[in-house]
Amino acid sequence: METITKKRIVAFILDFLVITFFMWILNPIIYPLVIVTGIYGIFNYSLVFLAIIIMAYFTYLEKSKTSTLGKSIMGIHVEPEQGELTYQKTFIRNLSKILWFPLLLDLIGGYLSKNDSIRLLDKYAKTKVVLDKH
Repeated sequence: METITKKRIVAFILDFLVITFFMWILNPIIYPLVIVTGIYGIFNYSLVFLAIIIMAYFTYLEKSKTSTLGKSIMGIHVEPEQGELTYQKTFIRNLSKILWFPLLLDLIGGYLSKNDSIRLLDKYAKTKVVLDKH
């Protein structure tokens, strides 16, 4: 169990490096559009944009490929406990990744629940992260 936890942490860091790269590329394109349209204030748009990128990245890749780039590199993937892995399940399990505080609560809740999941939202979405079979 300790090995998969370490792999998940490294995968999470790798995934956020990928997201940071996306933001670095897309921010100069989106920012002028936000200013011209006046949709969001300067401080609000980046948080909203970041949340959309995070949810799209994790939800789409986990549903379509069962792993993100970080998970794939680390040799782990997401599986449903039963049935099929759906967009709803992957969306729910990734809600806490939008900001660091909900993720912290998700990890603490998973630890306190004393089951195989290290995150509470994995338990709620009925998903688990497992090692790839080679």
